[in-house]
Amino acid sequence: MQQTFAELRKKRECGLVCYIMAGYPDSRSSIRIADSLIRGGADAIEIGIPFSDPVADGPTIQKASTASLQAGMTPSKALGIARSIRSAHARTPLLAMTYSNIILRNGISSFLHSAKLCGIDGFVIPDLPVEEAGEFIDESKIKNLDTVFLASPNTPKERIERIAGKTTGFLYLVSVYGTTGSRAQFEQYSADAIASAKAAVAGKVPVAVGFGISRPAHVKFMKDAGADAVIVGSAIVDIITRRKKMEDGLRELESFARRLKRACR
Repeated sequence: MQQTFAELRKKRECGLVCYIMAGYPDSRSSIRIADSLIRGGADAIEIGIPFSDPVADGPTIQKASTASLQAGMTPSKALGIARSIRSAHARTPLLAMTYSNIILRNGISSFLHSAKLCGIDGFVIPDLPVEEAGEFIDESKIKNLDTVFLASPNTPKERIERIAGKTTGFLYLVSVYGTTGSRAQFEQYSADAIASAKAAVAGKVPVAVGFGISRPAHVKFMKDAGADAVIVGSAIVDIITRRKKMEDGLRELESFARRLKRACR
């Protein structure tokens, strides 16, 4: 991630991180979806490992998670999808997004080792507070994996400073109060939160903003507020769900990513 953000800074571009749900609508399609998004301009891919109680996710990603689990997706199979994406895209950072139970159930050291072998560069774990992440942080450091922690608009400055000391890759700033899911527009408090987070991290790590971003105008709003990257998830899953023919969906996703990336420049 560090190299990617360094290159983005040189180009004065905001980064585009695109989320996919592993196994939705199926494993092979997940790999093709990532291909389309990267061709469209995605700077990094966040791979969701489905979990039965995804508390940070809104209805769109919850449904995709449930469908993926019902189709037989497992953490091991999700890492297999990551391995396939990595084999085709050697330089694109791959982040795994999942929940604490997945990591703990499989053993922190063992699961992170498997993830590293499959090409994962770091983890986003929304329900893991930095204060309880000691073993995860230690194992991630040993395995050279990024630890991406989250902050929200109401996270106090002192806590963001503490998170900034533990997060690597970037700080994941939640843009709104609530769960993931596309929104029509953002309010000024989201821009204020970006400015506050940037001040608190003081250049230690980039600030990437996620939750609700679904349009080029949203990307421009976040970029103008100072975001170093945007994370787009539910809007991507919506396109997959809406399109009955996968080929149509893949074309739309590539075009969608291209429009978002254009707004990043």
